[in-house]
Amino acid sequence: MSTRVARAGLLFATFVCAACGLVYELALVAQGSYLLGDSITQASVVLATMVFAMGIGSLTAKPLQRRPLVSFVVVEALLAVTGGLSVLGLHAAFTWLDLYWPALIGIALVVGALIGAEIPLLMTLLQRIRRQDAGSATADLFAADYIGALVGGLAFPFLLLPLLGQTRGALLVGMVNAVAGAAVALFLFRTNATRKTALAGGTAAVLALLVFAFAQSDAFLRYARDELYDDPVVYAETTQYQDIVLTESSPVVPGPSDVRLFLNGDLQFSSVDEYRYHESLVHPALAGKRDRVLILGGGDGLALREVLKYPDVREAVEVELDPAVLNLARDNPDLTALNDHSLADPRVRVVTADAFTWLRDAGERFDAVIIDMPDPDSTATAKLYSVEFYSLARRVMAPGARLVVQAGSPYFAPRTFDCIDATVRAAGLKTTPYHVNVPSFGDWGFILAEQSQKPALTLDPPVPLRFLDEANLAAAAVFPVDRRPTGAESPSTLDNPKIVRLTTAEWQQY
Repeated sequence: MSTRVARAGLLFATFVCAACGLVYELALVAQGSYLLGDSITQASVVLATMVFAMGIGSLTAKPLQRRPLVSFVVVEALLAVTGGLSVLGLHAAFTWLDLYWPALIGIALVVGALIGAEIPLLMTLLQRIRRQDAGSATADLFAADYIGALVGGLAFPFLLLPLLGQTRGALLVGMVNAVAGAAVALFLFRTNATRKTALAGGTAAVLALLVFAFAQSDAFLRYARDELYDDPVVYAETTQYQDIVLTESSPVVPGPSDVRLFLNGDLQFSSVDEYRYHESLVHPALAGKRDRVLILGGGDGLALREVLKYPDVREAVEVELDPAVLNLARDNPDLTALNDHSLADPRVRVVTADAFTWLRDAGERFDAVIIDMPDPDSTATAKLYSVEFYSLARRVMAPGARLVVQAGSPYFAPRTFDCIDATVRAAGLKTTPYHVNVPSFGDWGFILAEQSQKPALTLDPPVPLRFLDEANLAAAAVFPVDRRPTGAESPSTLDNPKIVRLTTAEWQQY
């Protein structure tokens, strides 16, 4: 093999290994964000740990440079196994061992150390092919490494996640990693037959392990999900935005089963009492003019069901980020029975978009704005509870329009509730907080707002509701002394998303 071809092959292997290494990093961050939320903490811990470990790995590689070829293949095999199985390992630690953080840090340390050992070994191999100036060799090697990192970073969200998901994506990358390491020894460098056989056999064993894990990953994840949730899982999907799980219980006594939707492990509704939540969210906001209604979030169609009870609603616009949630709400028989096929109503216009971006470009005006977003326990949702977001929402409110926000639990997270109220007020709106009891959630709160005056809590439903009436709504404005909104919290902004810190700190107690 010519020197030029050997150098090109080694630089290509560097490119492939760098792409694989970055995928492992992103998979660890994404998995933590799905399981625990707070993606900034997850990313910070993973990246800081891995960069530190890369330095340790580089130092550890010094004695390995005496046998760089074998050492490189062994390092890549270990990296393929550790990185490829990392997502499955974190699932197991989270589900059965309650050791998620130690597992995350341990995996990040091992993967980082192995990645750090790659460059010194590759540099030694590159110089063995042809001696050259150290600066030029370093430039060639790092150029291939950085370009590989770019490709890996783009492939993870745009290719691996949509096509394979996190678990299978990591396993496939592990296979590629193992093959790339073995190819360096088996094809680029001459070595004796015994060593080639040993390296090929070891690589085959690694590939067999990863292929087996790939084949069994769906069964493993189903088993893990069944362990995590009290009721049987009847639907599960991991999208580029979130982990979606639908469970259904078998009724103990004659009656309907309990269907529950979870996003990233957080309960979104229980079919047993969701009407309490959605009636309380929607109907106070529709007590005035309601010709055009905007719903931000609420892709399950349940808030929309309540809106469509009003015959004088001419148009309802539903803005939902994740098309998988909308598809589930349209097609799943349990959900269509709950939402009364609301997404198929001719008065409804469905928009698949990020609510923040959509509001920024919207030129429309609405008589009621209903904000039904997941809790702000991660940076992804924090922007939807910011002054900037509510200011954009205020811009689409017609004169006299009402806006309502689900604001979490004033009992379990009183400072979070106060912060959301303060944030809505900082956007230039007058607010009226209220709360109701939703057994699946506990005491749950909402913020009703108008532009010109503090809104009164009133109802004007076309038919009697199952839970809410004037008396209940009047009582909803009364808070006990120990949970009364204080007005002491400062608002949450894009620059300082304090809502995430408050939510995480308060809910950690329960």
